[in-house]
Amino acid sequence: MRTSDRQTRSYLMALFERHGFHPRTAFGQNFLIDLNLIDVLAREASLGPEDLVLEIGTGTGGLTARLAREAGAVITVEVDRNMVGLARELIDELPNVTLLHRDALKNKNHFAPELLELIDERLGEAGDRRLKLIANLPYSIATPIVSNLVASELDWERMVVTIQWELGQRMTAGPGTSDYGALSAWLQSQCRVKMLRRLPPTVFWPRPKVQSAIMKLRPAPERRARIADRAFLQDFLRRGFQQRRKHFRGVLAGMYRKQLGKTDIDEILAELELPAGIRAEQIDVDGLVGLANRLYQRVEQDQGA
Repeated sequence: MRTSDRQTRSYLMALFERHGFHPRTAFGQNFLIDLNLIDVLAREASLGPEDLVLEIGTGTGGLTARLAREAGAVITVEVDRNMVGLARELIDELPNVTLLHRDALKNKNHFAPELLELIDERLGEAGDRRLKLIANLPYSIATPIVSNLVASELDWERMVVTIQWELGQRMTAGPGTSDYGALSAWLQSQCRVKMLRRLPPTVFWPRPKVQSAIMKLRPAPERRARIADRAFLQDFLRRGFQQRRKHFRGVLAGMYRKQLGKTDIDEILAELELPAGIRAEQIDVDGLVGLANRLYQRVEQDQGA
């Protein structure tokens, strides 16, 4: 039996019973047990010997072993000691897999330095290595993992991840919808985002109480090149959508009250032909990027004066 073929409900139930512990909901341990869907993840990853795979949430190692058969190298990260022990039974024999027992995040805005150092080391082992995030992500950390990878300077090539369906809706949402927000604009300003499949709870064990989705993200360099300062844009979106129902003019005046006056805000909105009464959720991604760029330029001018 291949290692990935062990990721079935009956196998996992017997495995946990034999070891005397249970999946921990606090760590989002819902294992993908539909073998066809595991193959979908691997197929959409389009792996080859030049690829470095980053997997967050090793679990029992079933997906890890499947990815390792095709990738040049795999870095897999697991925070739960019990899972690390189970995973080692499968992957210790695989020479191209490195298992990190730690939290992948230093905090919600940054990856752990140890993980970043290991990624840099593995990428440096071959000049043509491509970084791909392929994972059944724990729901609780899916947003910071995806968002932080986009924010990083890492030259990633694609992400194929399972996440909560509602999060997938937010990633793909357009202006004027209830799901459209800072995350939608942040990802779409730099990536091509696509929902590949909606997954019912029955394809996981234990069954989650919510629907899930397989998401695929690819970099869009031409979109990223239009951003004047990515850190400024990220802060602009995060704070700007905190009061999404208020007129954006007032929100912006409050956000940049130390650097710009209300007259400056009005001038910028007029330049971009944005009505004074518009709300953040009504502005499309290109419009938000253009507005952030103009604000950044004015703030920089003010600070340099």
